[in-house]
Amino acid sequence: MRTNISAALSAVVLVLLAVLVPLSALSAWVDLEIDNPGRYVAAMEPLASDPGVQDTMSTLITDEATKQIDPGLLQGVSLGFLHGAVQSFTTTDAFRSAWVAANRTAHEAVTAALNGESGEDVRMDLAPVMQQAKQNLVDSGVPFADEFPVRRTDITLLSADRADQLRQAFRPLRAGGVWPAVGTLVFAGATVLLAAARGGPGRRGSALAALAATAVVGLGFAIGALVLRGAIAVARNRVLAGVPGSDRDGAAAVYDALTSPLLTAVWIVLAAGLAVALCAVFARMWAGRRSARPETAAPGRGSGPLTPLTARGPVPGNSSGHDR
Repeated sequence: MRTNISAALSAVVLVLLAVLVPLSALSAWVDLEIDNPGRYVAAMEPLASDPGVQDTMSTLITDEATKQIDPGLLQGVSLGFLHGAVQSFTTTDAFRSAWVAANRTAHEAVTAALNGESGEDVRMDLAPVMQQAKQNLVDSGVPFADEFPVRRTDITLLSADRADQLRQAFRPLRAGGVWPAVGTLVFAGATVLLAAARGGPGRRGSALAALAATAVVGLGFAIGALVLRGAIAVARNRVLAGVPGSDRDGAAAVYDALTSPLLTAVWIVLAAGLAVALCAVFARMWAGRRSARPETAAPGRGSGPLTPLTARGPVPGNSSGHDR
């Protein structure tokens, strides 16, 4: 009966941790990463050196430049040459500065969408990048570069319907902040302490119960990390499914950069949870074997009780057993 109750409680703890761990990580991520402008921009800044982002920006800027100018003005300018000039611009510090400025504005659009202040697509305005690109082309002597118009040019990061879906999920996460993570750790610690208090008789019984609970808690954290990894993958597919094909590579790069801290947390929690669980299992096995080991007698002494005969030893002068 006691074994069945312990198994049921262990299953409950595993299920709760499998839910609490990903919710705690997501809540802390929203509070520390998404809602923080500085961290959001810091997460986006490395994308300026991403080859995929650079190629997407080069194609977009080239297309917009040629779309808004009289084709006759570009007769002497090869599109390949123009694209190459823009591609070269994406490797400069000027592009990185413009990219940071564009993402600082994009963060306002993201938070507005998640706060319910916008019912439209979440877009990044590339006008700062276009302006820097034009200036770079003019300085490089590209013909008619000064004729290139600079106007609002967007890439879609999140479709309106996906933004509505995420908004419903993000509201409770934003309200929780880092407290769900604190509560999860308190729950894990309380589980181990309660198991120790209700363990078998004596210190050894309490220690064995605490080790068993520690193994369950570690396994629960590992399962929760795997659940979070699956949720990130599913959300990525759903988010990108609503983005136009021309903007999908850029949106994917942004999504991966934003969720990078979550993925790091996944592997850390998974490794730590498995390590704790395995150490607790081995420690419990070692303690169980030690408690079951019989006590051995001291060297040089018999294992049975002393009798008068064995205590007295052989009778002097009667080694053969016959009187002479």
